[in-house]
Amino acid sequence: MLRLTEVKLPLDHAEGAIEAAVKDRLGLREGELLGLSVARRGWDARRKSAIELVYTLDLRLADEAGVLRRAQRDRQLARTLAPSPDIRYRPVARAPDGLAERPVVVGAGPCGLMATLVLAEMGFRPILLERGKAVRERTKDTWALWRRGVLTEESNVQYGEGGAGLFSDGKLYSGIKDPLNYGRKLMEEFVAAGAPEEILFVSKPHIGTFRLVTVAEGLRAKIEALGGEYRFGAKVVDLDIEERRDGTRDLRGLVLEDGATLAARHVILALGHSARDGFAMLHARGVAMEQKPFSIGVRIEHPQGLIDRARYGDCARHPILGPADYKLVHHGANGRSTYSFCMCPGGTVVAATSEAGRVVTNGMSQYLRAERNANAGIVVGIDPADYPGGPLAGIDFQRHWEERAFAAGGGGYRAPAQRVGDFLEGRASTALGAVEPSYKPGVTPTDLSLCLPDFVVGAIREALPAFGRQIRGFDMADAVMTGVETRTSSPLRIPRGADFQSLNTGGLYPAGEGAGYAGGIYSAGVDGIRVAEALARRMLAQAQAQAA
Repeated sequence: MLRLTEVKLPLDHAEGAIEAAVKDRLGLREGELLGLSVARRGWDARRKSAIELVYTLDLRLADEAGVLRRAQRDRQLARTLAPSPDIRYRPVARAPDGLAERPVVVGAGPCGLMATLVLAEMGFRPILLERGKAVRERTKDTWALWRRGVLTEESNVQYGEGGAGLFSDGKLYSGIKDPLNYGRKLMEEFVAAGAPEEILFVSKPHIGTFRLVTVAEGLRAKIEALGGEYRFGAKVVDLDIEERRDGTRDLRGLVLEDGATLAARHVILALGHSARDGFAMLHARGVAMEQKPFSIGVRIEHPQGLIDRARYGDCARHPILGPADYKLVHHGANGRSTYSFCMCPGGTVVAATSEAGRVVTNGMSQYLRAERNANAGIVVGIDPADYPGGPLAGIDFQRHWEERAFAAGGGGYRAPAQRVGDFLEGRASTALGAVEPSYKPGVTPTDLSLCLPDFVVGAIREALPAFGRQIRGFDMADAVMTGVETRTSSPLRIPRGADFQSLNTGGLYPAGEGAGYAGGIYSAGVDGIRVAEALARRMLAQAQAQAA
């Protein structure tokens, strides 16, 4: 097959226009095009009056070699036509028959799920430990916080099957380098587990929360059918580490909160970015870790229609385009970068805390993105110099501002909120305007500067008018901001070597977002596959050495 890129057609093109465009571009005669499939569909909205769809197509041709030879005579065509890449996933190992030892994965977020799946496919019968609950039970606990202000600290937006990404927009794209096409493996497994097939070709695929619930259950069914084992309510509270006189150390097992122990020499640590007690335990056990930058700020909401019109003009709400998104960044005079984060078209702002007495916000959308407001994090970069101390200092920094937000909201997990107009003028809001905040269990109009560092407040105040020049109305007075957004990424990194193991604890494989190697569902899942392959190779090599 050949892959043809940059096939541009009008937004409302006729059904047969793709085939006609291919024949015209390649100069094909009747019968030479045997078939085609869409590998990717995006759009170019730079001219709102003439938005174009942009296709990447895989073609079956009667004479591929001849078409490629002809294309070399046309510089432009040669740039856009090449053999289709082989994107099939191939397991790197197969567990020997009778292998008694089983690898363990800690954490059932996207990273842990994909790691467990590929290990199960290779016959290693992995054990997946998750501190929270199965996805349906977890969803009930999460809604209890949103509806009644009742927090379950081990079952919420952060903890439980599916990970933090379960309650999000369900975005499935990333800017990471993926030369081995692990992302395609992730997408195909999600489709097999119940995700819509369109995620395989649309340029910015997303699923939405309710469909992610189905996907999580589908992945569990496949993993269990392949010999994997789930253990919910299995919180790891300590490590059994063998330390030698020469200073080297290796993992030998895990200790669970109920007192049970689990022998384990190969463990993928796929903690989420909010597993703060887990990070503290690892630090106490001497596992190497370090501070890393992250960001904090607020959630901002606008009428979705305002964003649609600004981005798509008269094409707003076209069924192919759907609700519009945005991506904004401003480099401020104080040297700080302010940017939009995890933008959720047609979504809601949700309570995302995992600890009592603290308020955290996040954004969420369903598959249809049909809610009245658009929301996004507006966050400012934080460097380790802003929170001096040891590897856990970033967590203390986050907690401080989350506690301030809880107090400013008045308790009960209500969140502090402020009109953009009041925020820009430096005065507290006493009431909200035309934009109704979506955060539940509710908001309290106040002054958000009470629960953000001064340099963050200054950076956002400078950025909002700049964003208003990019998207007309972005800095409208009645847009509402809700605080605080602190869990943008992990505040630390657990460094690993080329073999993907901890730098100072053999057998421990830090992975995913909590370890500082991913940001979002897609990149976390890809990292899970990558690390699982490294673990499988090591287990196979050890088994072969023992058998020799």
